[in-house]
Amino acid sequence: MIKEITLGAGCFWCLDSCFKDLKGVLQTFPGYAGGSVLNPTYEAVCNGTTGHAEVVRVIYDDTIISFDEIMNLFWWIHDPTQLNRQGNDIGTQYRSVIFYHDLEQKNRAEKLKSSLENLKVYPKPIVTQIVPIENYFQAEAYHHDYFSKNPQNQYCQMVVKPKIDKFKSVFEGKIK
Repeated sequence: MIKEITLGAGCFWCLDSCFKDLKGVLQTFPGYAGGSVLNPTYEAVCNGTTGHAEVVRVIYDDTIISFDEIMNLFWWIHDPTQLNRQGNDIGTQYRSVIFYHDLEQKNRAEKLKSSLENLKVYPKPIVTQIVPIENYFQAEAYHHDYFSKNPQNQYCQMVVKPKIDKFKSVFEGKIK
């Protein structure tokens, strides 16, 4: 069955580049979610005044990759204990957030988060928000598959590429 989930974990270029290459992921769409402005621009979101998070909408076939597998990859790909930031990317637009699309996703995400907390996987509390999807807008076309189109960009070389390389080495069996 085809499903979707919308995730925020810092810069959407990193998320998009990792998730799009997973077996069972049909499409990814960088975008903005959770804010109060209609059709925000990248510049407005980066300003931190719209309330949106940079996100990636992941369209997947749950007969190939399960929601729990996607969540496990999500928890791994970023530091869910950093409030409103990921590394040097600072602001609410870089918050760790799961925008669920139905109550089943909400319940599964809360259960997985609780399990990570109970197992003390992270040395600090998990700050990831789990909230219903609202005000999602697809990002401008140039953000789609940004890393592949701009591999020499300094941010891509310093931040995105190392994360993708590590992701692909750890999850080698899940890559298309």
